[in-house]
Amino acid sequence: MKIRRLLFFKSFLVLFTLASTFQFAQAQDTPTFTLKELVQHAKDNSPYALRIKTIRENSYWQYRLFKSNYNPQLRLNGTIPQYYQEYNNITQPDGSIEFIEVKQNLMDLGLSLEQVIGATGGTVSVNTSTNRFDNFLSNPSEPQTRYSGVPISVALQQPIFAYNRFKWDKKIEPLLYEESKREYVAEMEGVSVYVTELYFDYLIAQVNSEIATTNLKNTEDIFSIERKRNEMGVTPEDELLQIELQVLNAQQDKAEAQLALESASFAMNSFIGLNQSSELNLISPIDIPDFDVNVERAIELAFQNRAEAIGFDRQKTVAESQVAQAKGDRFQVLLNARYGYNNAALTFPDIYQNPNTQALVSLGLSVPILDWGRNKARMSMAMANQELVDNTVAQELINFQQEIFTKVKNFLMIKERLNVSKVSDDVAQRRYDIALRRYQTGNVTITNLNIAQNEKDSNKRAFYTSLRDFWLAYYELRALTLYDFENEVLLYTPETN
Repeated sequence: MKIRRLLFFKSFLVLFTLASTFQFAQAQDTPTFTLKELVQHAKDNSPYALRIKTIRENSYWQYRLFKSNYNPQLRLNGTIPQYYQEYNNITQPDGSIEFIEVKQNLMDLGLSLEQVIGATGGTVSVNTSTNRFDNFLSNPSEPQTRYSGVPISVALQQPIFAYNRFKWDKKIEPLLYEESKREYVAEMEGVSVYVTELYFDYLIAQVNSEIATTNLKNTEDIFSIERKRNEMGVTPEDELLQIELQVLNAQQDKAEAQLALESASFAMNSFIGLNQSSELNLISPIDIPDFDVNVERAIELAFQNRAEAIGFDRQKTVAESQVAQAKGDRFQVLLNARYGYNNAALTFPDIYQNPNTQALVSLGLSVPILDWGRNKARMSMAMANQELVDNTVAQELINFQQEIFTKVKNFLMIKERLNVSKVSDDVAQRRYDIALRRYQTGNVTITNLNIAQNEKDSNKRAFYTSLRDFWLAYYELRALTLYDFENEVLLYTPETN
């Protein structure tokens, strides 16, 4: 007896272990997500989110490149070596030509420290350079190697009355960079919106599959009941055939619901970066956050945080820079100035012994005398474009405010509708349960039961549609204002982003 008990106990342990292992494996194979967990997973892992992060990184390095234009640049220039061996035709004083062999080498090396003057658009530099010349066919009495160089010189290149690119870049590039940072946050919230669409596509397909499975079972049970009643002579043959047809339709509905579920699963897995064959278990986000949204506050936050608000200023600044460029292109005046020392010697150290003064000042002009209205047309075109941008931005500001206003009102309306649809779903479900029990006892006709089932299904779908609309509006509102109204937290702060 004890042996049998021991064997039974061991068998029970083995079965329990196998069952636990199987359930654990199922849990591992079917990941479970809430809506917010799946949104965060997509932000961290989806190919689209990674693409957005790469664009943000490119914008960062573009801004770093812009900033580097205003830092000193140390340049090393030179030719090492420049060797050539050939016969040159040399014209003699009497007009004849002599072909003289040449075998020479020339090397030059220069170092310059350049600094842009952002306020004026000029460039100032400090330079030093050295040249070495080797004549390998020189006479024994002549030196084979000679040196020349500039120990030090200071140069200035300054456009006058010209378009100052550095001045306008200082106004435009920071706006572009700030705009790109805000666009990144908005794009990530756009990922939230799209994942929410996919989430509810899958969830509604899952609900439809559950509805179809339940309806098929209930319809088969009803068919079984009516078949017995038909054998008793209570249910006519035509009604029994009608119910059999309902069973066939329910089977078809279940097959279609399963196909829709598989398609939604494929779309979801493709976007968030999961294996195509992975099954998901999505939890219905029926816990609705309770918070109020003020229209004026939402518009204020949108202007404070959105990239479009920066974009409006950037568009106007770009248009102003184009007008300034058109003015600067009317004529060109360039001032070049250089002051320093230079020298020539037979040895390299002698270059720096008692060098001679080197000075240069030049003022270049390029003024059109007759251009057949070209400058006037270019200037008028730039000013017309500036006016167009001003008008376009003014209209975009109105549209911007209108969009926020509409989205906030739509969110509040959807929130109220969701509460109604939730109550309607509960009422329709209770009514169907009561009708089903009454039908089983013979107190309700099959027609009334079908009506109750249809209302139950339609209200269930309406509830999940309202739930979908709420969460889409929830994330759209975050994307439009870059503000989390639920937790009262800014999604974008310049200090951290």
